[in-house]
Amino acid sequence: MRPLLIVDGYNVIGAWKDAEKHQWSMDEARDRLRHMLEDYSGYSGEEIVLVFDGYMSDRRLSTEERYGAVTVVFTKHAETADSYIERLTARTPRYRTVRVATSDGLEQSQVLSTGATRLTARELLRELRETRSRGFVENKTQPLTGSGRLMARIPEDILETLEDIRRGG
Repeated sequence: MRPLLIVDGYNVIGAWKDAEKHQWSMDEARDRLRHMLEDYSGYSGEEIVLVFDGYMSDRRLSTEERYGAVTVVFTKHAETADSYIERLTARTPRYRTVRVATSDGLEQSQVLSTGATRLTARELLRELRETRSRGFVENKTQPLTGSGRLMARIPEDILETLEDIRRGG
């Protein structure tokens, strides 16, 4: 079972200096955070649940949208992201690794009591940046030859046979 990362979306956006510096709208900040998490999930292998408060909205039901390994949740009217996150961590089996990204001190205590680990919003943002940078460096260092990894592992005699077949022989 894949590890689970639960992210308090508005909490992370509030700690995100780039969002403030570039004066992104809330919609743009949400989209950028989701895209960063989609990219990150490819490196980390984690399933990610990104939770946004619907507390002050008129939303009658919670909504969930899947984007690859990222599920975006908007809670219903009068439900906080904190209560959704607490419920999700409580019902996740103990044998599954769960991390929760929030800077809310009370939420962190609640999460720790369920056996999950916590990281602050700033720690998550730093982890996202570092993972992306590492990924670019690793990608640049891989050879761009036509042989690729698979071709390098095929024995020479089989490669010759495949080449003969390709040429119609």
